[in-house]
This record gives sequence, structure tokens and C-alpha cells, in this order.
Amino acid sequence: MKLVTAIIKPFKVDDVREALADVGVQGMTVTEVKGFGRQKGHTELYRGAEYVVDFLPKVRMDIAISKDRLDVVIEAIVEAARTGNIGDGKIFVTSIENVVRIRTGETGPEAL
Repeated sequence: MKLVTAIIKPFKVDDVREALADVGVQGMTVTEVKGFGRQKGHTELYRGAEYVVDFLPKVRMDIAISKDRLDVVIEAIVEAARTGNIGDGKIFVTSIENVVRIRTGETGPEAL
């Protein structure tokens, strides 16, 4: 089992969600986050004063999947989230030792 964590631009959430649904992903967790990478933020003008926005708004999507679905899920996220501009985001893949469905007590891949 794998945990795919994608950090994407907020306006791409619906596109990514639809792409994941098309490849059979049944559930995910979505969180609004702030951060920066190579994009390094930007300056804005507010009421005549210039200020630096260090942390940019992003969306974090966590998707738990079986190992055999990994390549399909990553490809769907990349295709749906790509704009070709800096700040499109990142995808992190980590291993999951175990999953437990609280309602039924199921464990492992059946709990996904």
C-alpha cells in the first residue's frame, strides 16, 4: 500500500479530483495549506504598501492506494495538475504499513 501526497495549485483541485475518479480512486483527503519551493513567494501591493507573500496557498491531496495502482494515479495527477508554469507542485509517495477501517475493523488493503 502507498500514500500519494500531491501539493497542487488550488484552482486545479477539481481537475485532479475528476482525473482521479476517472482512474477509479474512491477516496482522498484534501487540505488547504501554504508553502513555497523554488517559486519563493512574491510581492503584492495593498493600500499603497508593498509586502512580501512568503507562503503561497496550495492544496494537499492525500490518496491511499494499492501498490499496483501507483503509476496510474501519479500519471492522472500530473496530467490534470500541470500548467507548465513554476509552482505546479510536487508528488510524494510513501509506504503504508497498515490501514484499519474503524467502522468494521478491517485491516490491510481491504480497509482501503
